Amino acid sequence: MTQPDPPNTGQRSYGRALLDRVLAGTPSGEQPLTHVAELPAREAQFDDWPSWVIPELTTVLTARGIARPWSHQARAATLANDGHHVVLSTGTASGKSLGYQMPILSTLLSDPRASALYLAPTKALGADQLRSIISITDELREEAPQLAEVFPSAYDGDTPIEVRQWARANARWIFTNPDMIHIGILGAHERWARFLRNLRFVVVDECHYYRGVFGSNVALILRRLRRICARYGASPIFVLASATTSAPGAAASRLVGAPCTEVTEDGSPHGPRTVALWEPPLLKEITGENGAPVRRSAGAEVSRIMADLMVEGARTLTFVRSRRGAEVTALGTQRLLAEVDRDLPGRVAAYRAGYLAEDRRALEANLSDGTLLGVATTNALELGVDIAGLDAVVVAGFPGTVSSFWQQAGRSGRRGEGSLVTLVARDDPLDTYLVHHPAALLDKPIEATVTDPTNPYLLAPQLLCAAAELPITFAEADELEAEAVLSALAADGLLRRRPHGWFITPEGQKYAPHASVNIRGGTGTQVAIVDGESGRMLGTVDSGKAPATVHPGAVHIHQGESFVVDELDLEDGLALVHPEHPDWNTSARETTDIAITAVHSERTLGEVRIALVQVNVTHQVIGYLRRLHSGEILDSVELDMPEQTLDTRAVMYTITPELLIDSGIEPERFPGSLHAAEHAAIGLLPLVATCDRWDIGGVSTALHPDTGLPTVFVYDGYDGGAGFADRGHRAIAEWLEATKDAISSCECPTGCPSCVQSPKCGNGNDPLDKAGAVTVLQIVLDAYGKRGRG
Repeated sequence: MTQPDPPNTGQRSYGRALLDRVLAGTPSGEQPLTHVAELPAREAQFDDWPSWVIPELTTVLTARGIARPWSHQARAATLANDGHHVVLSTGTASGKSLGYQMPILSTLLSDPRASALYLAPTKALGADQLRSIISITDELREEAPQLAEVFPSAYDGDTPIEVRQWARANARWIFTNPDMIHIGILGAHERWARFLRNLRFVVVDECHYYRGVFGSNVALILRRLRRICARYGASPIFVLASATTSAPGAAASRLVGAPCTEVTEDGSPHGPRTVALWEPPLLKEITGENGAPVRRSAGAEVSRIMADLMVEGARTLTFVRSRRGAEVTALGTQRLLAEVDRDLPGRVAAYRAGYLAEDRRALEANLSDGTLLGVATTNALELGVDIAGLDAVVVAGFPGTVSSFWQQAGRSGRRGEGSLVTLVARDDPLDTYLVHHPAALLDKPIEATVTDPTNPYLLAPQLLCAAAELPITFAEADELEAEAVLSALAADGLLRRRPHGWFITPEGQKYAPHASVNIRGGTGTQVAIVDGESGRMLGTVDSGKAPATVHPGAVHIHQGESFVVDELDLEDGLALVHPEHPDWNTSARETTDIAITAVHSERTLGEVRIALVQVNVTHQVIGYLRRLHSGEILDSVELDMPEQTLDTRAVMYTITPELLIDSGIEPERFPGSLHAAEHAAIGLLPLVATCDRWDIGGVSTALHPDTGLPTVFVYDGYDGGAGFADRGHRAIAEWLEATKDAISSCECPTGCPSCVQSPKCGNGNDPLDKAGAVTVLQIVLDAYGKRGRG
């Protein structure tokens, strides 16, 4: 199906013309736009084929329409070919794959024993890249049959056993993920001796994805991979690909454990883009909790925008935050389109994880060729799947990082024509801040990728895995600053110190270290969610999250179906549910106690104290609220769930009661003011640390037993910490200034989900004092401004 021609827009860009037509359908009196930016087109910068690229490969690539590589592709490829670890950090659809395909294919085709490894954070991305390489090698086989014995192969959790065995014995380019490197290759490296001995290149694709607990674990896995390769006499070159981000060279070096050269100058072309920031209006006639006004939902808003764009013939991709959201957005768009054109509803669909692979491929093909005019998707289409050249992208809520936003935005661009990108804010403090402070989103990537391979809670089990693979030398222990952790493992009888290093004991082997590590975070144990009537397994949830998400009485949504939990058995790892479609949903009520166990850093600024501390956080689910979909609370149900304790890191500040009173906050307002400031700060921490608000937690109290003062804590939601609190502590002025601005700029009178209410508050968002929160944050900022910066 051919694409519709863009309209004749005169001096206006195509993207701006689309935006004007969407605005024309906005009810009169509403002003949803907070900012519009026009990003200029960029011309392509080409380079010649490097002289070392084998001619057969250039012939195949030229036949595919690549007459010459773009400048960043040639530079990254040459650095890797010359033996340098390199990270290529450029925009979406900038052809980063060619940057590593050139040196790897040239090497594999000229050296019949050389091998390569490709790592992706998701199976879909790995499968997409594998298809590309198979296509190229098939064409190479026609060009020169003797050169195409690359045997690329997948090796992941979906790969059949017989294919895994074949790949281990024959494949020279393995496409896998960090999970399989950890448990399937490093844990059985003797069986992979042929492949590892000849390993020349390791590709780490979408490396900005590796952050927090997952990123720290992957950093340790890559160090383990390098030491195992050295055991077999290999020293592979690492080629990393990343979305545009801040300090990619430093981030890649932390991930690999070796210096990486960064290539950031993007030589690829793109057409002009119009970027619109959009805030749904308040529905003044409707109020929610505490009498707060309700804002029109981002989901309803993006369905309308998507429908308007499709009516104009614009091929549109809408990114939403959940699988259910993708289905609901597609259905909402179909209903709106049915009122305009009976053929259009059939040209919109949802795309998400959980579909069969062949169904996903069909959707991708239909979107690429124009059969589908619109798709509502989770971030499943953000990474790797080769779909670009769309007319418009709609983003329902800030996706968590600036890099992700530009990844999603980069899907738009009609081969030289203009395009439209619209960010629609959800009821969330960070979304509110960004649409009212566009420079924080559009001018630069302000988050830093946080990985901490020295985190003792992650390091201990990784070291046990490493020792099971090969004894750990004293030099390796020094490099990781791991002497204390190794000694603790030895005290537990899992390791033994010998004259030549640290060796695993029989007791340590019985611990099954590889199987015991969940590299993506969580406790490592799962609770199965099972339909008690049919026996069908619906999915799993981490046991640490189970009390708050699948407690008895909780509503559980699975692929658009509703279930209610009947029983939760944490010992057996089982949650039994039954089908039900209630007109209410549930939210857990929790109590949280926090105790300071160590102080890592502190500064006393007059009557304000700021510190980075180690804490024990004790959670207990004590009940849940049942709410109608309108937000009205039906009732509160009590529960008696077991306590859970987390040993982690927190950034905290204290303020003396006298200073609060002098600033106009009377004692009865202390709890609400501190609580509101805590909520908003949690929502804004992703501005300075690459995390999601669900990765972090907070506690506020008018009198904390360890400080004896009004205190606010924001802590990492992972054992040992994940670096988020550390980053917040380092950037506390920027973080709290943005938090104060987000609260102040919100138009609600007493507080709403866009500023100080939290979707995960264990106390039902009570008490909250919006004005008091602004004062609390200003007190801390004033103290820091007077004494802290020096």
